[in-house]
Amino acid sequence: MLVNNFQDIQESLDALVDLTSSQPEILTQMRAEQQTFYDRHVETKETVMQILKDVTQQEEIMVHRLTDMKKKMLQEKELENLDDQLRQFTAKNQMLDSELQFLQSELERLRSPDNELTMLQNEVEEDTTEIIPSAIYVAKLNYLITRIDWEYDTKPHILKGVHYGPDVATPINIDTTVTSQSEIADQLWSFVSDEW
Repeated sequence: MLVNNFQDIQESLDALVDLTSSQPEILTQMRAEQQTFYDRHVETKETVMQILKDVTQQEEIMVHRLTDMKKKMLQEKELENLDDQLRQFTAKNQMLDSELQFLQSELERLRSPDNELTMLQNEVEEDTTEIIPSAIYVAKLNYLITRIDWEYDTKPHILKGVHYGPDVATPINIDTTVTSQSEIADQLWSFVSDEW
């Protein structure tokens, strides 16, 4: 737009020069003023162009800075998010570590009864292979001598069974809390035959 205005001025000046060609000094002076005006115009145009170029460069620099700042802000936000996640994972890890320690202690506690259970099983096996057969032998020997078949699923203070004598079977039911041990022994020996 500035160039168009300048061209209009130039044309106007050229028309004036044509009109005033009859006076050469005025014409020369006008030409010199026109040249000065044109030179100032070119200089102003160059200055304005340089200013526009500088403004454009500054705008580009500001756009780069703004973009860098946005990137930096995004990176900082992402870093904060990562820090939050790290804190959460650390807390979760500590919780899992404490659970693991608890479970390990529980496992050890449960293994301890396993060891006790193994020892008890060994004792039971020893009892079943050594003690119980001898107890069965003693019980059979007792039966052969006394001919008394004992019931074992009674209350602890009750002696219950059946004596199979030569003629008749006699039930036995003795309360040990009421009867003395010597009376019990006498009563039981009375069933045994003294004939060999």
